Amino acid sequence: MYQKYKSAELVKPGGLDLKDRLVGVQRVTKVTKGGRAFGFSAIVVVGDEAGVVGQGLGKSKDVASAIAKAVEDAKKNLVRIPIRKGTLPHEQKGKYGGARVNIIPAAPGTGVIAGGAVRTVLEAVGVHDVLSKSQGSSNPHNVVKATFDALLQLRDANAIARDRGISLEKVFNA
Repeated sequence: MYQKYKSAELVKPGGLDLKDRLVGVQRVTKVTKGGRAFGFSAIVVVGDEAGVVGQGLGKSKDVASAIAKAVEDAKKNLVRIPIRKGTLPHEQKGKYGGARVNIIPAAPGTGVIAGGAVRTVLEAVGVHDVLSKSQGSSNPHNVVKATFDALLQLRDANAIARDRGISLEKVFNA
């Protein structure tokens, strides 16, 4: 799922204290010749609040099993996100479908300034100080994926130095 991100580090769920957060539940309807068949789709974000996060989608005829399926799916898609002193290493934009998300590092004490699905993802990652703006579509599925797009593009100074083959000092004092 995250093959296009070269900095994405996949994580196994074993040994992690993961907390699941429900982003949204939608009732979906399928019209058949026998009438309407109702089902539910749930989108869930799981994270250890220390840089590991994943998102999943579950569908079922009842809400409880849809959420359970979403949690299992989220645990299969865990990635590590670089966090620096409770905030992000740099500003980043992400997009998915019609959703656009801009996440900006903030000074200590700012808190998580984000709405809806973006806030859920950032809290699950463990970011404490961040500013964000969600533009375009407010569909929770696409907003969560746009937030993940932004988070997966984040790189810390060590990763940049390693990619460029230079020392950490040269990254800052070119």
